[in-house]
Parts: sequence; structure tokens; C-alpha cells
Amino acid sequence: LLYCRLYCEEAKDPKRRSCQTVLAEALDIVVRSFAPILPHLAEEVFQYIPYKKDSEGVFRTGWINTSSAWKKPGIEEAIEGACAMRDSFLGSISGKNALEYEVIIVIEPGLLFELMEALQAEETSSVSQLNEIMMASQTTLLSEFPKETPSDANIIKGTFLINLEGGDICEQSSYKVIARPIAKAKCPRCRRYTAESSSTPCPRCLQVLAAGKGSI
Repeated sequence: LLYCRLYCEEAKDPKRRSCQTVLAEALDIVVRSFAPILPHLAEEVFQYIPYKKDSEGVFRTGWINTSSAWKKPGIEEAIEGACAMRDSFLGSISGKNALEYEVIIVIEPGLLFELMEALQAEETSSVSQLNEIMMASQTTLLSEFPKETPSDANIIKGTFLINLEGGDICEQSSYKVIARPIAKAKCPRCRRYTAESSSTPCPRCLQVLAAGKGSI
């Protein structure tokens, strides 16, 4: 996830910048948390932070005060649901490279499907948040079981309990995860199997390289 966002996206792409923001926020909280017991280490780390700081020293920053902007209803449940599906997928291909597969997630219309749509607006994507969580080369999100499914397809069934608004909204939803080897070639830049040939970058990487803000 970090590799694709930090090294494969354009320098100013929102995905890359948002990843940097989260890492910076995490570092800030960790440093201020252990400052009382490791003051010299905390101060040294704080002085080497490469971005602009509001204070000259870690002990002048005050205690941790997380912004309410980080709290978004439904996001935690969406991530937990996606992680549950990812665990089902990875468990079905134990010991194999997840990037060599494409994943089809089938969820009946309902709250769980809406949460997954927040992570992937398109039906099929190789660059969505949902696909990044699944760790596959491509993820397809469907509300109906596909008619053309190979007889030897690996189909995993599972359920996920959604708990929102402190328990006021509860819904048990079932899902199916279909894992099958992807037919495309490995991109020499991002290492995902989304290219037409092994010697040519995938469409996403070609776009970044054409903008002159990426590298092989």
C-alpha cells in the first residue's frame, strides 16, 4: 500500500499526499507520546522532522489533540469489512503472491455494499482503496454473482457484522470473494499485473511517466 502510493503515484497526487499526511500525523503522535519517558530521543526525532513545526521543541507542543476531521462515520467499518474480505482472500491462496490474482467481491445491495462503494466507486479498479487493501492486482465489486464464473474458481464465503452509531445501526451481511489468476502481465514499474506486456508499464504508470513526475 505504502509502496504504490509513495513511489508509484505522481508527486502531488492526492493519494500520495494523503499517505504522507497520515505518516506525519502518526509520527507526531508517537513522538509526543514517548517524550515523557524518552525525552532526549523524542527531542532529537522532533528536531529532524523535515516539515514545518508549530514549536521549537517537543515539550512546547502541548499534549496530543487529534482533530475531529479524522473521525468519519462509516470509514472504520468499511476498512474493517474490507480487511475481513482480504483475510478470506489471502487465506485461500496461502503462500502465493496476491498480486498474481484478481479478486471479485460479491455483496447483495445493502449497507456493506455501500461501505465498499466508498472505497471503490468503479466496478473494476486496480488503483482504488479497496484494491490496495485487498493487495491484489485488480478488484471487481458486484452486487450479483457473475454468470460467467469458471467451474474451478476459488469461491470464499463469509459474513461481516456492521455496527454503527454506537450500536444503533447493526446489520449482518454476507459476501463472496472469488479469486482467480490474472491474465495480464507484470508492470515493470509498479509490479502489479496490470500491463499488456512485461516490457511496457501499465496504463496508470504510463500516465505518471508522461506527466514527467514519476520514474521507472
